[in-house]
Amino acid sequence: MASPSDSVGKSWFRLRYEEERDTPSETRNVLLIVAALITAVTFQAGVNPPGGVWQDDSDGHKAGRAIYASQKVAFYVFLISNTVALSASILVLISLTYRFPFHFEIWVATASMYATYASAVFAIAPDESVRFRYVLLAAAVPFVMRFVIQMFKKLRSRV
Repeated sequence: MASPSDSVGKSWFRLRYEEERDTPSETRNVLLIVAALITAVTFQAGVNPPGGVWQDDSDGHKAGRAIYASQKVAFYVFLISNTVALSASILVLISLTYRFPFHFEIWVATASMYATYASAVFAIAPDESVRFRYVLLAAAVPFVMRFVIQMFKKLRSRV
């Protein structure tokens, strides 16, 4: 009897699964759960950053600003990485729910969640520590990459 790693399996949405053991529906559901967990964790981390926020105005700090922002490079890396992870997981959620019931509502909820995330990040990050255009670009990276990959595939198939 061949082990699962020996068999090639079937490919669905560029994802390999064992046809005898898994169905496309089960595979999709697992991906939805993983993407939803990543979305929840990254959203929470952006809204409530590691180390919390300053509770009062003192020693040159403003209440409600991220304590972690005092370490400018580390906070910037956290913010950009967290934003890319949030966007990538949302892209997976949107892709896996495409043409399913309530897809429009999922788009509305996603847009609202992005707006909430952005307003929270802008509220907790000191103005001088973050160039917000880079955070916005980080949010677009997964979507732009997916678009470029799809266009490359279309062009390649025409040749």
